[in-house]
Amino acid sequence: MKKLPISNSVFREIIEGNHCYVDKTKYIKMLHDYPCKYLSLTRPRRFGKSLFLDTLRAAYAGEEELFKGLYLEKEWDFSKKHPIINIDLGSGSVFTIEDLYKRFIEILDRNAKNYNIELENITSIGQFEELIIKLNQKTGLKVVVLVDEYDKPILDNISKPVAEDMREGLASFYSVLKSANQYLEFVFLTGVSKFSKTSIFSKLNNIQDLTLKKEFGDICGYTQFDLENVFHDYLVDVDLQKVKDWYNGYNFLASDIYNPYDILLFLYDKEYKFYWFNTGTPTFLLNLIKEKKYYLPDFNKIELSEAQLEEFDINHIQLEVLLLQSGYLTIKKSYRKRNVTKFILQIPNKEVKMALTEYLGRHFFIPGDDNLIKKNQLSDSLYDGLYEKDPEMIKNGFTSFFESIPSDWYRKNNIAHYEGYYHSLFYVAFTSLGEKVIAEDSNRKGVVDLTVITDVSIFIFEFKMKTNPVNALEQIKMKEYYKKYLNEQKDIFLLGVEFDEEIQNISKFEWEKVDI
Repeated sequence: MKKLPISNSVFREIIEGNHCYVDKTKYIKMLHDYPCKYLSLTRPRRFGKSLFLDTLRAAYAGEEELFKGLYLEKEWDFSKKHPIINIDLGSGSVFTIEDLYKRFIEILDRNAKNYNIELENITSIGQFEELIIKLNQKTGLKVVVLVDEYDKPILDNISKPVAEDMREGLASFYSVLKSANQYLEFVFLTGVSKFSKTSIFSKLNNIQDLTLKKEFGDICGYTQFDLENVFHDYLVDVDLQKVKDWYNGYNFLASDIYNPYDILLFLYDKEYKFYWFNTGTPTFLLNLIKEKKYYLPDFNKIELSEAQLEEFDINHIQLEVLLLQSGYLTIKKSYRKRNVTKFILQIPNKEVKMALTEYLGRHFFIPGDDNLIKKNQLSDSLYDGLYEKDPEMIKNGFTSFFESIPSDWYRKNNIAHYEGYYHSLFYVAFTSLGEKVIAEDSNRKGVVDLTVITDVSIFIFEFKMKTNPVNALEQIKMKEYYKKYLNEQKDIFLLGVEFDEEIQNISKFEWEKVDI
């Protein structure tokens, strides 16, 4: 069987000359019939937003031949060929407000030339309104405006003072959509971040956000049904459960879904890699985690209210919201309590969990130019210790790692002086191996700090600082944290680890094997 070519038409993935349909066109009809004509949608990068916008463009342009055999073929009036303005801010980056205005003028000029229209205004805002009016007058039909990556100029500069200028520049530009309302048929904006209406959309207050509307939860991405039926011929000898563990798990209040970028590349080379993650991790995200001294195991127990999700703005960046919008977290479930909607967030899948923790391990915990070497040495020791069932190898791996960190780094880096640093490092180190790691693993008597489960063994950790009088190993035994795993038919090890801030290393490492 030939490999899957990575190429797209308007809304179909092309496989060996045959069309594989992941038909999302029913959502075009739903958008068209929606009570509001100003709509926005946010999804993480590489989630098919641009492809869906191209589908919208084809429908409103009346390109009927592209919809043969799809839902929309019999649900759309293709005789109306609306004029369309495409604004794509996804390519390249702008770092000054002057560059932003130049980018808008270039985009508007390109759109005007598509319809043989001459623009007379010299400002981007003036040209935008002029183009909308002239398109309406020339065609006799109302105009469709499609904006891709509407927020990218802000995200590219979010940790810089110029971000506020970008916000104001975008808000002023998009305000034309309100003043030109009578000439517009439909407006759709996509992006990554769900900025609040009081910021980027302060002058476009009639926009409806569909990001967390359940009926649009599957508008982008592939469901399990899509994978198993549309790509059936390319799943021969593929372990579907393993694919699901690695790449499924995103949820926007509807089905669990796959990132299309992951699936297409996996089907191309049939290797489990960090396809999506390796397309880029913003440095400001790393800096924000450092700044907030974030306790990384907390990634598994985040709960936010709907109001908190709405608060995102450049002057009030909540790390958990940013992680959700960027695709490093997703919605596990939602519920209502005291008339308030709450969302429980989690890391979506094995790819993101392994890649994120490995990335943070290299750039967050391990200083120096040789950090990758140190990380690999630690990983080898931990992996061998887990699978050879030898806690001493784990002890030696961490002890050697802490010993290799220059003392000067501790003096310059406040993060190494809080207790969660040590806990987080253990969590990152084991999770990046791809093993099942449970932070704050609970039973009826309490909560243990960390449990690592492999195919052959279970390691249960309790961490203490030297100043804590409670013995870590004795606490595990007293609270009987191990009993819930006695039926697993695996060797169980109990490990009490004590850290000493003065020596910046492990001061006590005790362990016992459970006698089953």
